[in-house]
Amino acid sequence: MTVDLTIAQYSRGGGATHPTHPLFLCLHGWGSNEAELADLMRQIAPYNDFASLRGPIRLAAGDAYSPGAFAWFGEQVPFGEDLDRAAYEMAVSIDRWVTNNLPDEREVVPLGFAQGGLLAIHLLRVNPKRYRAVISLSGYIAPGLVPGTAPADGLIERYNIPVFYTYGKNDEVVPKYELFAAQAWLNERTWLTTKSYRALDHNVSLEELADLREWLLGHDITSGVL
Repeated sequence: MTVDLTIAQYSRGGGATHPTHPLFLCLHGWGSNEAELADLMRQIAPYNDFASLRGPIRLAAGDAYSPGAFAWFGEQVPFGEDLDRAAYEMAVSIDRWVTNNLPDEREVVPLGFAQGGLLAIHLLRVNPKRYRAVISLSGYIAPGLVPGTAPADGLIERYNIPVFYTYGKNDEVVPKYELFAAQAWLNERTWLTTKSYRALDHNVSLEELADLREWLLGHDITSGVL
């Protein structure tokens, strides 16, 4: 079963203004929405198009977050085998959205935070050849306990996909062992650039964004001029 993803915020021109640059596929974290990473794009890649998707789960009205709070997996974050199934279902849904809404020849770079960072990585685990690079900020990975929920794990390494993976050393939301496990998993299968930030919690920092901009330039994903 796939999830119907209907809400997306695009950059100018419906995400088709700068077709010679890769398009960023933005995937927000728990309790956020499509506008947050759209705002971030203006800081890190103003000359690239983007499509920022909204998670399909609206969080309860009594939640501490604003009414615009959404998630990819629900109020209770799944773990173990349940996370495998949820990550697979959502990654397949996002990958299908890409197929249905973006030209086949358009290079796509998933960029996600936390839950969105997990999904950015999991897109490689279902269809690695489709994605130019991946950015996961404070993300983690599904454990891969359920057969068939990460069907392309054995293929990822052959594509040598650039991945930018970072996290805060003071993150109290994603356990450190989850962060370390994601880092090790990516290091074995991708062209990984990774860094942790001493004073950063479950958030992004100016230093992190500066490192990301440098990485994007180094991998010819962004350009400083049109």
